Amino acid sequence: MNQVNVGICGLGTVGGGTFNVLRRNAEEIADRAGARIEVVHIANRSDKPEYDTAGIRMSRDVFEVARDPDVDILVESMGGTDIAFDLVIEAIKQGKHIVTANKALIAERGNEIFAAAGEQGVAVAYEAAVAGGIPIIQALRDGLAANKINWLAGIINGTGNFILTEMRDKGKAFASVLKEAQKLGYAEADPTFDVEGIDAAHKLVILASIAFGIPLQFDRVYTQGISRIENEDVVHAGELGFVIKHLGIARRGAKGIELRVHPTLIPEERMIAKVDGVMNAVMIEGDAVGPTLYFGAGAGAEPTASSVIANLIEIARQKDVSPEARSCYLGIPANKLKQTPVVDIEDCETSFYLRFTAADKPGVLNKITQLLSNAELSVEAIQQKEPISGSAEATIVMVTHRALESDLRKVVSRLERLDVITSKVVYIRVEDLD
Repeated sequence: MNQVNVGICGLGTVGGGTFNVLRRNAEEIADRAGARIEVVHIANRSDKPEYDTAGIRMSRDVFEVARDPDVDILVESMGGTDIAFDLVIEAIKQGKHIVTANKALIAERGNEIFAAAGEQGVAVAYEAAVAGGIPIIQALRDGLAANKINWLAGIINGTGNFILTEMRDKGKAFASVLKEAQKLGYAEADPTFDVEGIDAAHKLVILASIAFGIPLQFDRVYTQGISRIENEDVVHAGELGFVIKHLGIARRGAKGIELRVHPTLIPEERMIAKVDGVMNAVMIEGDAVGPTLYFGAGAGAEPTASSVIANLIEIARQKDVSPEARSCYLGIPANKLKQTPVVDIEDCETSFYLRFTAADKPGVLNKITQLLSNAELSVEAIQQKEPISGSAEATIVMVTHRALESDLRKVVSRLERLDVITSKVVYIRVEDLD
């Protein structure tokens, strides 16, 4: 049986998980790949890795792996976009195929990497960059290739999903749950990438590029995190029949492609609304297949390794195939990518959840509804909460019908100028996902 030689750069969570699964399932992997997949070179910062690497060449310098003539495929599992980019480009120059789990690298510099790989005729695979162990890239690129994709929406950051789940189920405040997530290892010491939506934005732009045949455009994704979500909004959403999830949404419309990451109210009966904890899920609607849902572990050593090794098997099967016959990096050839415009958030249309406090006296609700009517913003549901004993203010919660973001922002500004409104207006987007 032929042998395909792999070099791993970074023996942390992803690299270590990949090494373990390759060793443990070597026979099954060889049968499926049609070749033995052997790790022959590892670059690791520690001289004493926690794995049995006897007989494998070890280096401290990742570029030694890129330049090793015995390596056929380089697995980049370091993270980051600087050294990782230089490493991948060097490996491509040396004729190596690339497998990476690095979503930031693909989202921010993928266009450059794919161009370089195309010139050298090598493969770049990145299944593990989005949703960990869920084979969502292959499903979208190949399994749904017959479809015109209308929209996709995903819970694609487990940390944020864990926080929102705990806030809903246990009534804890955001800051408290974040500390718990950090203790459990779900959130980093600096959780910005997770809770402010940057991690999800990286993943969304990759999915959208494949879905709609457009270049990677990370700088065009509207990104809003969950750090300002308050417990009362979680409670009010539940009373209205909704769940708050942090979604990445990409939608094809008449004006172009929407790319947005933000907290979203979705109906509690939707299957994706029931995805809790650190799990991930992606819904995709195609014109032929209709809506489909993909669910599973979005992170972790071995779930991510599952996707990395799937790419290794794919490349091993196609190692001797001409570059033209291999799968395209984004599903279609680079010269067929469309320059479809990305829509600004102000031009996106959704329903909205609004919450604010108002003076508890007669005529206030009429004044508010008159303002909404004048602005031609129709309301699907409105609730006035009983004021706390002794308070002269009442909380008002409403859900609007669909409206342009720009129009909603004008209404919010006008509401906040009313003399009977006693707080800032909180608004969260609502999606039906039907």
